Amino acid sequence: MGQRSFFDVENRLQSVSKMGDPLERLAATIPWESFRPMLEKVHEKERKSNAGRKPIDVVLMFKALILQTLYNLADEQVEYQIRDRLSFARFLGLGIEDAVPDATTVWRFRERLKELQLMEVLFDRFGDYLAAQGYQAKQGQIVDASIVPVPIQRNSREENQRIKQGEVPQDWSEPKREQKDVQARWTKKHGKSYFGYKNHIDVDAEHKLIRTFKVTPANVHDSQVLDDLIDPDNEDPEVWADSAYRSEETEAVLEDAGYESHICEKGQAGQPLSPEQEASNRQRSKVRSRVEHVFGFQQNSMGGKRIRTIGLTRAEVKIGLMNMAYNLMRYLQLIKRKEGAPAAA
Repeated sequence: MGQRSFFDVENRLQSVSKMGDPLERLAATIPWESFRPMLEKVHEKERKSNAGRKPIDVVLMFKALILQTLYNLADEQVEYQIRDRLSFARFLGLGIEDAVPDATTVWRFRERLKELQLMEVLFDRFGDYLAAQGYQAKQGQIVDASIVPVPIQRNSREENQRIKQGEVPQDWSEPKREQKDVQARWTKKHGKSYFGYKNHIDVDAEHKLIRTFKVTPANVHDSQVLDDLIDPDNEDPEVWADSAYRSEETEAVLEDAGYESHICEKGQAGQPLSPEQEASNRQRSKVRSRVEHVFGFQQNSMGGKRIRTIGLTRAEVKIGLMNMAYNLMRYLQLIKRKEGAPAAA
């Protein structure tokens, strides 16, 4: 073993940078301080006096949640990885000698985001920044939903019946209730059963950035939240979606609101689609399929969409962070593409 040098850590980080560290670019590009005014509310209740150790900086904690989301890590895992990986520590601005947020601190900070309902506020704040940078919602909007699984609950048939009726079994102890998700639901897709929630999103067709989102139990039909997803700020009136959203009522609502529907048509029993309708659906799918890139990135580049949480409000924060993390990484990609584009003549 060679003699240790004061510059060993710096040299190691330089080598990581040369290999291409996306976290380094993310740390340098995103205006993290713009989130501070909203995040400062997190410590308003917790910080009752100046006695004792000061809480960890709120922006650092928010970046830790983004880090956790990008790699789909449990609270204990993100603490370990921050301690173990130099690139993670650098992203958070931590030196070897600095205190690392532990698993409990990470959990409590995320709980405060839930209690204060800050996730949507933070998401919209970054949306405002994107618009200010020239990435307004354009060329219409694409609406779709994706199932987000959670750990399966092992309940009896009678318990499940009560849960579906909105009841909590009275014989459950308090610790058991805390470990049971009574708001997640089962659903089927392509003949396979899933238990969890749904991430309903609206993506602009030009930049493929998520503009609005809504989280529901997995059994909620996609079309039931269309009104909540439509983005009035999109500069183009066209709306794209798959046939799950198609209905006479939906078409009438979109038309009355001044939107141009490009929702795929669906066949009925005994009434299959005509060749013209099938051709029209194929054309619509060329645009609509762009939303699959969003879910594909979350599934394949962010460690999967499965979350470890209990209850709808916690799922809203987790899935909101997932959508936020996607937008952050998509923004880096858009900037890189813009920087590589040839200068205008």
